[in-house]
Amino acid sequence: MLPIDAAAHSSRWRRRHPVDKAVLGLGLTALAISLPPWPGAALVLLTALTVLLGPAGVPGRRLWRAYRVPLGFCLTGTLPLLVQVGGPDGFVTLAGGGPVRAGELLLRTSAASLGVLLFAFTTPMSDLLPRLVKAGVPAPVVDVAMVTYRMSFLLLDSVRRIREAQAARLGHTTRAATWRSLAGLGAIAFVRAFDRAARLQTGLAGRGYDGTLRVLVPEARVSPRFTAASVALLAAVTALTFVLERPLT
Repeated sequence: MLPIDAAAHSSRWRRRHPVDKAVLGLGLTALAISLPPWPGAALVLLTALTVLLGPAGVPGRRLWRAYRVPLGFCLTGTLPLLVQVGGPDGFVTLAGGGPVRAGELLLRTSAASLGVLLFAFTTPMSDLLPRLVKAGVPAPVVDVAMVTYRMSFLLLDSVRRIREAQAARLGHTTRAATWRSLAGLGAIAFVRAFDRAARLQTGLAGRGYDGTLRVLVPEARVSPRFTAASVALLAAVTALTFVLERPLT
């Protein structure tokens, strides 16, 4: 199980209905995309951080480990805005207004990532996926997503075990040995994944699989109070953005 999934299963909001958390987390993501980057996205970023570290109870170190990956993509995506190729000043020069656009893009994407992480850190996939059928998603699509989600953990566990075995046999002492170990890792992981998929298909057929996986879903109801508070928070962030936009710009 990935650390973010383990955190979702032990979250304070674990028993809340996914709709409650979707209104807040995905609502913050929508505001980060739609509001002016300054100060709108900055306010969304601060709000998401406050909710994550406060009411949601996500440990700061665990949040940083999950956040640094999308943050790296956000930083990488801003780099092309800083330069321009061609023109009278040279082949590669600093783009006019590039730092401003890069900063705005970084604010938007980093704030939107925190909104998604708020939903991911509080909602296990095992609670979300079965409910998608009631939301109108075709059952076969949900079944494939659930099986893929489960199989990904088994594959990652197999890769970890193989790497540990290779390291114990001095498989990473030299560059040549590392490349051989990497090739062996890919081959064994493919064979094991194929074998597990075949065994899973055989097991489902033996249990009378008719195209729908039936799983137990924890009982939860949509909380009108929590949803109303989330909408009020989103409205407050929106109003504060338009109030502060002119003085700050």
